[in-house]
Amino acid sequence: MAPLIIVITCFVIILDTSQSCHTPDDFVAITSPGHIMIGGLFAIHEKMLSSDDHPRRPQIQKCVGFEISAFLQALAMIHSIEVINNSTLLPGVKLGYEIYDTCTEVTAAVAATLRFLSKFNCSRETVTFQCDYSSYMPRVKAVIGAGYSEISMAVSRMLNLQLMPQVSYESTAEILSDKIRFPSFLRTVPSDFYQTKAMAHLIQQSGWNWIGLITTDDDYGRLALNTFAIQAAANNVCIAFKEVLPAFLSDSTIEVRINQTLEKIIAEARLLDVLKNVTFSDGRNSFHFDAHGDLNTGYDVVLWKEIGGLMTVTKMAEYDLQHGIFIITSQEAKREFRKLKQILSKCSKECSPGQMKKATGSQHMCCYDCVSCPENHYSNQTDMDHCLLCNNETHWAPVRSTVCFEKEVEYLDWNDSLALLLIALSLLGIAFVLAIGIIFTRNLNTPVVKSSGGLAVCYVMLTCHTLNFASTGFFIGEPQDFACKTRQTLFGVSFTLCVSCILMKSLKILLAFSFDPKLKTFLKCLYRPVPIVLTCTGIQVVICTLWLVLAAPVVEENISLPRVIILECEEGSVLAFGTMLGYIAVLAFLCFVFAFKGRKLPENYNEAKFLTFGMLIYFIAWIIFIPVYATTFGKYLPAVEIIVILISNYGILCCTFFPKCYVILYKQKTNTKSAFLQMVYNYSSHSANNLALSHVSLNTTNHDTAVTNLSLNDKAAAYPNCNHCLAQVFGIGRENAMNVPKTLLQKRSSSI
Repeated sequence: MAPLIIVITCFVIILDTSQSCHTPDDFVAITSPGHIMIGGLFAIHEKMLSSDDHPRRPQIQKCVGFEISAFLQALAMIHSIEVINNSTLLPGVKLGYEIYDTCTEVTAAVAATLRFLSKFNCSRETVTFQCDYSSYMPRVKAVIGAGYSEISMAVSRMLNLQLMPQVSYESTAEILSDKIRFPSFLRTVPSDFYQTKAMAHLIQQSGWNWIGLITTDDDYGRLALNTFAIQAAANNVCIAFKEVLPAFLSDSTIEVRINQTLEKIIAEARLLDVLKNVTFSDGRNSFHFDAHGDLNTGYDVVLWKEIGGLMTVTKMAEYDLQHGIFIITSQEAKREFRKLKQILSKCSKECSPGQMKKATGSQHMCCYDCVSCPENHYSNQTDMDHCLLCNNETHWAPVRSTVCFEKEVEYLDWNDSLALLLIALSLLGIAFVLAIGIIFTRNLNTPVVKSSGGLAVCYVMLTCHTLNFASTGFFIGEPQDFACKTRQTLFGVSFTLCVSCILMKSLKILLAFSFDPKLKTFLKCLYRPVPIVLTCTGIQVVICTLWLVLAAPVVEENISLPRVIILECEEGSVLAFGTMLGYIAVLAFLCFVFAFKGRKLPENYNEAKFLTFGMLIYFIAWIIFIPVYATTFGKYLPAVEIIVILISNYGILCCTFFPKCYVILYKQKTNTKSAFLQMVYNYSSHSANNLALSHVSLNTTNHDTAVTNLSLNDKAAAYPNCNHCLAQVFGIGRENAMNVPKTLLQKRSSSI
């Protein structure tokens, strides 16, 4: 111990005088001979004393500014070597050392490195150039240092020439882990990559994203700044400002670190490989160098806190490099960590769930505005960069939503008030049909019923009306494939059959009261009741069959609305749907034309006039239906077609059967054969008078003074067919019909 004290005393005297370098030996801070020499580089002085402007001579300048911490580190190296020499670790081998003061300058460190690389036991202090340094014996076998990363980089590039091991105790620059550029460099401290990662992690856990950064103007500081900037950006932390200070102002309060990496130095030839594989322990943890030459140590997180005017440094936690976590060992440290989170260091207020960040004019990503998520978007975390889109097919979200809501499936349900009203109207229509059927059945042989075509035709028409009313039920409730295919087909075929019957009746009326011989002959050839009805209905059946085979209606989910899914029947083919309705419209138009021509029959038995009104109601309803159906959207679309079906069905039902029921129930005196004959007589007399006057007027116009010689026999011959047709139309017996001509002829004679 006494020799060590003497060495230290001499060391202090030499360093304190800090004389200029006149010889190479003057440049050495302290040395001790040995079989194996180990070099040391320590920044014992703060800087090199230079001239005011620039160096005037190529010489090493005097160093000033004594650094006690670096001095203690050099003593630690000396102590470690003395401990090894005084032990049995290396029997028969003495370790020597040669320590240099870098003065925190790359220039001084490079000068010391040149001497390290000079030949061993050579008096000329020269570095020999060789192509292969495998057998070259340098002055030292390994170098401890340097402290600053900038100096270690310069030294390591020179030591790479001979692959001389270099072990640094403080150089933490991330670039030194690159074994391509620095193959012989090792260090006992972690890389700045982990240090900056730990700092960014701590800042993130504290809830900060708006910080300032101070670094030194050297390789260490600049590289650490770049690495930390990357780590901070990855953790959404913004750097508000960066301040770069001169390097010589820093490192004045660094804690003393004892170097223990040379406890097991063996064999000279494989020193670098041995160092890379060495493992040692401090009694609690095991340490080794990784593939990058970095020691697997962590960091101590310390808190600088002013108490009573004095600055104290307290250890709060340890940072585990392998797992990237903070290890907190005391409750006091946990409380201090919680206090850190209470400190606000943010550029903008955090965006709550339901909002997203919107960039402002600032260049920093941590400065932003918070805007609400639009409709059908959501955010469920704070400070989200963008809102997430809901699945528009199944979900929706209101403005500023934190979750997506499942869309409700809607259709015209049986519980809907409008659906109940429409069903009630349909049931009322069916009730009317049943009542009419009962009334006509009980008055089967009356002229009114017979004039309607007989009970068979009435039953067919009433059945069609019943099916039309029943078809509306397939438009209500949850759509099913069967209902979608049935509703339009059932309505189309039944309504076509009803209109075909009306067309047949209108044609029959026109045939009965047509006085044009050519037209009458044509109508007689055309009038075939059963073939007409079957043909007209069969065409519609073919149309509907092709529709169902080629493009049948199917159930479809309409997802175009933002909040609901409309379950509806997709008609399959708009062309087929339009063809079905268009064909009914053509038949209805023919009915309208024929009924309009027969509108002047006897009033109590004239259904042609009411059929005309019924067809007008049908046309008005379906003309309005087209634009309404095309513009209506949602679950009430089927209700539009139901309403049109009810209007057209009620219109034809009321105009066809209600007047006859009125006569049957409230004008029973006119619903007899005698009353019917009297009415036919009156109508025939009126028609004869009009016809005679038409002939007189025509003859007078064509022949100024000519006298018309009308023959009763000729005129009588013009009407027998008319009486026979009346009998057919109104259902009276042939014997009763034959009584009409005599009276009719007498009336015509007096009129003419």
